[in-house]
Amino acid sequence: MSVSQDNMNEAEGGLGETIKVIIQALILALVVRSLLFQPFSIPSGSMKSTLLVGDYLFVSKFSYGYSRYSLPFGPPLFKGRIMGSEPKRGDVVVFKLPRDNSTDYIKRVIGLPGDKIQMIEGQLNINGKAVPREQVEDFIETQDNGKKRRVARYKETLPNGVTYTTLDLENTYLDNTPVYEVPQGHYFMMGDNRDNSTDSRVLASVGYVPYENLVGKAQVIFFSIGDEKAPWQVWTWPESARWDRWFTWI
Repeated sequence: MSVSQDNMNEAEGGLGETIKVIIQALILALVVRSLLFQPFSIPSGSMKSTLLVGDYLFVSKFSYGYSRYSLPFGPPLFKGRIMGSEPKRGDVVVFKLPRDNSTDYIKRVIGLPGDKIQMIEGQLNINGKAVPREQVEDFIETQDNGKKRRVARYKETLPNGVTYTTLDLENTYLDNTPVYEVPQGHYFMMGDNRDNSTDSRVLASVGYVPYENLVGKAQVIFFSIGDEKAPWQVWTWPESARWDRWFTWI
């Protein structure tokens, strides 16, 4: 065999090994993404001030077990959930939008199956009882024109003791709603930015979320950057990175 043939065989062998490593890495990434953790970014302000635009977080896929939506593109391989565990009231959850079963939404679990949920004068009511809330320091946000504005912020405490903050921008039609009766096998989701969140209160857009549509529980913010900067723009980190939000639990 000539030297040139030996070199060709070595090159082909090296290429084959490279392809094998790439395939193995892709399979490992798919397994981690489908069964363990999946990264998500926050595109809107519906969960302020808990989550901000530019937050990047890990969602645990194992928290509620696995459904078809645990896999990329949601192939109809099976129905229901495997190793299922029900979410708790107050969990921040990523789910597939019921109307198309493909769009990812992130909201907080407010209503469990059988609950009756209602908003009265901007205050959340669960099963006929007002959820306690107290006003805390205002949230300061920067508008598109660069001006700062203060937004009223409240600490809300759910019946199971989970506490978080909500924003109250203004009086909207979502401040007074009819009573929503959560069907069995479904959950009622709401954004923390109550006057700027399309959630289960809007039945035609979101409505009640089936158990099967839950993707996972938001666990930790691993990266956060403001000023509409992209994560790869490393040179902007000194000014735009929100260092205090990195690796914080949700």
